[in-house]
Amino acid sequence: MKYEYFSAFSGIGGFELGINERGKCVGYSEIDKYALDVYGRHFPKHTNYGDITKIEPTSLPNFNLFVGGFPCQSFSIAGKRRGFADTRGTMFFEICRIIGAKRPKYIVLENVKGLLNHEKGRTFSTIIISLQELGYDVEWVLLNSKFHGVPQNRERVFIVANLGERGRSKILPFGKNDKTANEPYKKTINNIDANYYKGIDNHGQRTIIRVNDEVRRLTPIECERLQGFPDGYTSGHSDTQRYKMLGNAVTVNVVKYLFDTLETRLI
Repeated sequence: MKYEYFSAFSGIGGFELGINERGKCVGYSEIDKYALDVYGRHFPKHTNYGDITKIEPTSLPNFNLFVGGFPCQSFSIAGKRRGFADTRGTMFFEICRIIGAKRPKYIVLENVKGLLNHEKGRTFSTIIISLQELGYDVEWVLLNSKFHGVPQNRERVFIVANLGERGRSKILPFGKNDKTANEPYKKTINNIDANYYKGIDNHGQRTIIRVNDEVRRLTPIECERLQGFPDGYTSGHSDTQRYKMLGNAVTVNVVKYLFDTLETRLI
């Protein structure tokens, strides 16, 4: 299937790398100046529509897929978990505003695992019901980066929705017969023991490792590898900004796996 997709909260383009030749990006939405510099360097032909809160849906081209890792700090354990009380949490309703007007056939959203139990599940229920009220069949799956070619323990929930035309069991859940490995990725990066690496948080703070009984900070290139990006992908910026951008990114390998699997089912 060939997608024409709109990418929201695009960051440095993790969804774009994961989707790759499966689709054409008709536009994206990002406001962070550092992420925009990195994104623009790698995808110079893509059009940025800017702040999602200011996008008029009629100004967008048509698309059959909407993707986005909407801001997760308000649902993350690392943050204050204020949910929809945080303006970042309300960005989900901007997604609803746009997809309600454009009616793409498919939606794929990503967020932290903490979204599932935030406010005892009420926040996640609101998200699912909101999409259902727009006419979408909604499913979700929890995927861990460590099963998809990178040595980090990073669990993220992916919400997959289609415009009311197939049953849930035809797409999800992904079962034991799918391509996902049953054991974490065992290889290491520059002799980094994967058992010591727990994942990059959204602020790039948990970036220390133990190598030969010594503790040191991960380099930006190592963080790029842990997220499935090419070496030097975020170069040209301070280490602090590179850690932050990579911490906010989706793991490219996981996105690729997701679309590899969906491609066999969304037909």
